[in-house]
Amino acid sequence: MGLRLLCVTAHPDDECFAFGGALAMASRRQVETSILCFTDGSAGSYRGTASSAQELGQLRRAEFAASCRILGVHHHEILNYQDGQLEHQPLSRLAAEIVQRIRILRPQVIVTFGADGGLNTHADHTVASAAATAAFHWAGSPKRFPALGDLYTPQRLYHLTMNFFVEGRLRHIPSPWTHTLDVSSVLPLKLQAMQAHTTQAPLMERARPIFDEHGHQEHYLLAASVVPQPAMQSTDMFEGVAE
Repeated sequence: MGLRLLCVTAHPDDECFAFGGALAMASRRQVETSILCFTDGSAGSYRGTASSAQELGQLRRAEFAASCRILGVHHHEILNYQDGQLEHQPLSRLAAEIVQRIRILRPQVIVTFGADGGLNTHADHTVASAAATAAFHWAGSPKRFPALGDLYTPQRLYHLTMNFFVEGRLRHIPSPWTHTLDVSSVLPLKLQAMQAHTTQAPLMERARPIFDEHGHQEHYLLAASVVPQPAMQSTDMFEGVAE
C-alpha cells in the first residue's frame, strides 16, 4: 500500500505555516499524505474581506483546500469544532475523531504540534497535540472505541518543535528535536501554500523575518515509536518505517 502520513492540526494555515515542508517533501517521495484539521479558523484575528465569522470560516476552508493542493496533500478534512475553544472539549471526544481516521487511513507516521502550542503557543495547538498523542496510542487498543473500525497501530508519532526562541514569547519552551528536515528544496511550495491563505496575509508578513532566518529547516521530536529505541538524530521521518 506504500507509505502514508497523517498530519493533525487545529486551524487552516497550520498545514503550511507549521508542517508545509514535511508535507511537500513526503508528497514528492510519493507518500500518501492526509490532514485532519479541527476548526475552520473563524475566530481568527485576521479576517480579510469577511463580514462575519461564518463567512470567514468559508473563506478559510477554501484557502485550506488550495494550500493542500499546492502541497500535494491527498486527503484533507476540516471538522466543525469552534476555533479557540478546543481546550473546553473532552479529550476523549477529540481523540476519537483522530482514532477513527487512523483506522481508516492507516498511516505509518503521524505528525502534530508539540505540547508548547507551536510558534504562537496557541492553546488549540496544544489540545490538538494532546488528542493526537492519545489517538496514536489508542488506535490499536481494543479497549478504546471498538465501534470505530478495525484496530490499527501507527509506527511513529512526531511532535513539531524548533531550535530557536521567539522574542517576547516567555511561555515558549520548545522540546528537543530528533529530526531535522532540510526543506530548502520545497520551500517555494511551502511559501506558495502560505500565500494561498489570503485572509492571513498580515500574519504572513509578521512572520516573514522568522521564515527568512529559519524557514529552510523544520524540526521534529520523535515522541513515540512501536520499536523501543534510543533518541538519535535523523534527517528522514520514514527511515526504518515498514510499508
